Amino acid sequence: MGSLTLEGHLDAKGLKFAIVAGRFNSFITDKLLSGALDVLTRSGCAAEAIEVVRVPGSWELPVVVAELARQKRYDAIICLGCVIRGETPHFDYVAGEAAGGIARVAAESGVPVSFGVLTTNTLEQAVDRAGAKSGNKGADAAMAAIEMANLMKTLRKPIRSPQRGKR
Repeated sequence: MGSLTLEGHLDAKGLKFAIVAGRFNSFITDKLLSGALDVLTRSGCAAEAIEVVRVPGSWELPVVVAELARQKRYDAIICLGCVIRGETPHFDYVAGEAAGGIARVAAESGVPVSFGVLTTNTLEQAVDRAGAKSGNKGADAAMAAIEMANLMKTLRKPIRSPQRGKR
């Protein structure tokens, strides 16, 4: 007997998403947001099934994502932000706490949360990942959110046991 493989698919029809986007480095995060919105709508998500929530920056993402996850109104949440390394350790704190906080929300809430927060060493690297050479990581985060939303729906379906013969 063959093994069973469960995985999500890229069909956003009938799904609801929240996108939480930082305003800090908005010249980058706005491009990430455009990429995410494009993927969602091209994948069949209705525009009215997408809510965008703006926060000051990546540091504020976890608390807002946690609140949205508690509300259980979304099939998945997409996090978008951009932290560019500077001359002080500030980058390490913001990037690390944003990543850790977002991961905790996903694990504790059971709501899929995709990570589209750029953590780059240079502005050029951020530009490359927001639609230039390295694609658009906002679009990638949206694809991951769609796939995870569908996978979680599959995993949460009641298991049908095979009928057993009567004696």
